Amino acid sequence: MNIFDILQWARGTGLQIAVVIFSVGVLIRLLEMWMLNRKPDLAEPRASGTLGGWRTVFTRSAPSMVLMKKAGLLLVSGYIFHLGFFIVLFFFAPHIRLFHNMFGVSWPALPNGIIEIITILSIGALFALLAHRIMNPVQRFLSTFQDYFVWLASLLPLLTGYLLLHTSDFSYSQMLTAHLLSVELLLVIFPFTKLMHAFTTFFSRWYTGAMAARKGVTV
Repeated sequence: MNIFDILQWARGTGLQIAVVIFSVGVLIRLLEMWMLNRKPDLAEPRASGTLGGWRTVFTRSAPSMVLMKKAGLLLVSGYIFHLGFFIVLFFFAPHIRLFHNMFGVSWPALPNGIIEIITILSIGALFALLAHRIMNPVQRFLSTFQDYFVWLASLLPLLTGYLLLHTSDFSYSQMLTAHLLSVELLLVIFPFTKLMHAFTTFFSRWYTGAMAARKGVTV
């Protein structure tokens, strides 16, 4: 099997398999959360749980000044990576064309120059997060193989995508194949690793805020 056969598989069957695993896996994980056995709250609500839930989502997603003073680099790097990855994924023209081919929807793209700058910043933020994990004794002790594997899986799509447009050491077909396979790896492991926090974070924050608001507590 040559590189062109692998590329065709990655662009077709491989991508389809990865999307199915991602979609089914995320759905199952969300259903597991929804079906958790919780005791009914029979107390009379003191405030709107819905409003309290949304308030907590926004307040807990905003930068914390306390954390900024204690771990500003870590916090800023986290925001840069997450926002950068989101922007590159959804506002790079080739990605938008892929979404249009798959789902029939499209939207305006950002200029390639801006996407490249954001990609570089996101890669730099990932390395800053890795350095902090290694240098901080507590975080290094708590880190597992999954943490480093997820870090690598998050880096590869950004790195191969950037090299796809700039490297001259490999052919376009080789870099495109590497980029597609790295994306498919990320999709496959997403529901079964800590990457799932991209979905569960907001659900858990909303639920925590809603339950607290019903009891008259602001979180």
